[in-house]
Amino acid sequence: MIRQHASALGDIGRQIREVRDIYFGRGETPADLASSTLIRSWERCRQSGLEPMRATDVAPLSRHALDQELERNRSLLVYAQPVMEHLYDQIRNSGNVVVLADHNGLLLQCLGDAGFLDRAERVALQPGAEWGESVRGTNAVGSALVEEQVVEVIGGEHFLEHNGFLTCSAAPLKDSQGGLMGVLDISGDARGYSPHTRGLVHMAAQMVEKRLFESEQARRILVCFHTRMEYLGSMGEGIISVTPDGCIQAINAPGLAQLGLRRCEVVGRDFSLLFQTPLGTLVDAARKDGHVPSPLSSRSSQFFYAKLRGDLPMSNNLSRLVVETAPRTLARPVRAAATEGVTLDSLNTGDAALQSAIDKARRIIGRDIPILVQGESGAGKEMFAKAFHNSGLRSGGPFVALNCAAIPETLIESELFGYLGGAFTGARKEGATGKIQQAHGGTLFLDEIGDMPLQLQARLLRVLQERCVTPLGSAKAIPVDISLVCATHRKLREEVARGTFREDLYYRLNGLCVTLPALHQRTDLKQLVDKLIAAECLGQRDITLSDAAFNVFSGYDWPGNIRELHNVIRVLIAMLDDHETVIEEWHLPDEIREAVAAPRLPAAMAAAPLSAAAINAAGSLEEVEQQAIARALEAVGGNVSAAARKLGISRNTIYRKMGRF
Repeated sequence: MIRQHASALGDIGRQIREVRDIYFGRGETPADLASSTLIRSWERCRQSGLEPMRATDVAPLSRHALDQELERNRSLLVYAQPVMEHLYDQIRNSGNVVVLADHNGLLLQCLGDAGFLDRAERVALQPGAEWGESVRGTNAVGSALVEEQVVEVIGGEHFLEHNGFLTCSAAPLKDSQGGLMGVLDISGDARGYSPHTRGLVHMAAQMVEKRLFESEQARRILVCFHTRMEYLGSMGEGIISVTPDGCIQAINAPGLAQLGLRRCEVVGRDFSLLFQTPLGTLVDAARKDGHVPSPLSSRSSQFFYAKLRGDLPMSNNLSRLVVETAPRTLARPVRAAATEGVTLDSLNTGDAALQSAIDKARRIIGRDIPILVQGESGAGKEMFAKAFHNSGLRSGGPFVALNCAAIPETLIESELFGYLGGAFTGARKEGATGKIQQAHGGTLFLDEIGDMPLQLQARLLRVLQERCVTPLGSAKAIPVDISLVCATHRKLREEVARGTFREDLYYRLNGLCVTLPALHQRTDLKQLVDKLIAAECLGQRDITLSDAAFNVFSGYDWPGNIRELHNVIRVLIAMLDDHETVIEEWHLPDEIREAVAAPRLPAAMAAAPLSAAAINAAGSLEEVEQQAIARALEAVGGNVSAAARKLGISRNTIYRKMGRF
């Protein structure tokens, strides 16, 4: 941290002694000789009450306590361990030690030469020891945590003279949302200082962060980009994690640097607001040949090369769903689903598999048994959870739902457990009540539980065992009484085997497991269609489905299940003229009729008439109608006759409805 670059180690030592004499001896600030980083650190140490000549005596954690911390940081250890071993191979027999610490400066693991490890232990440079600045003074581990940047501390730059024989270089480790997870450090004898160590530890930290990012966001679409094609796949490539409907979940540090943006200006925004190139275009190109980079243009006229990794959607229609040539504006939220009065009895429309699930759930009403609801996306898992809640003694209490896959991972913890005011940067002054506490006396529904981060699974398990929740920033446990219903479209046993879901939590949640049938497996399609039509008409119209139209419905795979069926029915009713009361086959969207007429495709490839995201963005049937007509006209270049044929309505109907809009 000395400003001037000395030509030899002896020169560095002399400069450090001069800086210490000015600061500690004369009480002056050696601004011309020392970096602002070093001066800030020394000032913090003084404010903490540390004295340069007095060594701190803080005992390391016991073996049991250390084991608990290792378990708490298991995810960090899994991805840092291979990098640490590789890093140690580069510096073996050089009298150095590779150190991993958590976000509080607690040392978790040390790899090093036996001779230096013995000396290191004399100053508590060992697992279980705390090396935060307030405890050990200026040091690379503690200072890197405070400054959130790569820090190098040489010999006498350590605040405590007791640590003056050390030279340390450390880099912070951040998760995919930019939150501090820990520090990677190389420490050794100051007499063996090398200016290359700083770059080595920085590169190793980037490797760990890249592994962490790709692991945490593995179930998303990963857009990897760089201005130079040859840098794709390197430590310097930018990576954006995005959902299939275009919502950005995370971005890494190189990505922010290339875009020239802050994290808060990217995460949570739509992909189309930052890039001119549609996400669907990138996905289509990746599915054709994922090895060839695609051009990617930003809205600030930057040009990148891009490749996609991660969990790419299989739908052939993705590009149509997310192709945008201008930034989208936020539409009014869709009207609330009619679930307030739904009960288990009202869900039963005659299907034997669904009836079996209902009967099982009914038997445990009033008992303290959690339910795990499994089934494909759109099969009605949240509706089933709401019906279970409304059918029991807790129906007068709150029903609180949280989708673990729809919230950035760093926000799930505060959403679930709540926080006190000022618990973290950006926290509201008044704090916030978490979903668990909100559900007290009622039911907590955790959708897509299989997407919950591993580190939060341990906290949830503790809440279920102790029946208490502790908000972030608080030491007070709050008793809670909740009924728990979880849902997932994943096979949790397989997730347990892969190590992405805790086995103990799985058995805790798996009290009663019910599986909802996919729509194409159900035998009550006619009754379900009639029920959805009646619910959509709200008693204002008497609309039915013709036999011919129902035959097409019966032959369709319904990859989006009940959610897709409901959306299609909404569009069909919207497109009927006021005097029409029967939905005929020719009213049905071309995609459904063509899918039934053509050879059967795998369910994941079957086409849907409109995306769930697009329809859910509309707040009324009139808006759905307007959207459908606009899409049809766009698809045929504005030809009203062709659009009318595509929609199965007359030209006059289109003109009339366009005039109404």
